[in-house]
Amino acid sequence: MSAEDIEGTIFRLLDERQPGATICPSEVARALGSGDGAWRRYMPRIREVAQRLAVERRLVVTRGGVVVDATSHGGPIRLGRALPGDGG
Repeated sequence: MSAEDIEGTIFRLLDERQPGATICPSEVARALGSGDGAWRRYMPRIREVAQRLAVERRLVVTRGGVVVDATSHGGPIRLGRALPGDGG
């Protein structure tokens, strides 16, 4: 799966939510997966793409409401749209 596929799926899922809502990276993996339960293998790549989007200030990655690096260890993360003026 390409970075473009992942990016497109992230923003499509966010578009389907209320403004300000977040998604779990596993939702992205499941949307891209084959339905065979192998979605977990996609998670590292999805986190990499999410981190790139965060660096580009197009996405905000949080853990427990605190902005974090999407590729860092430490538990579940959430992905949300960056708001104008967020500063990243």
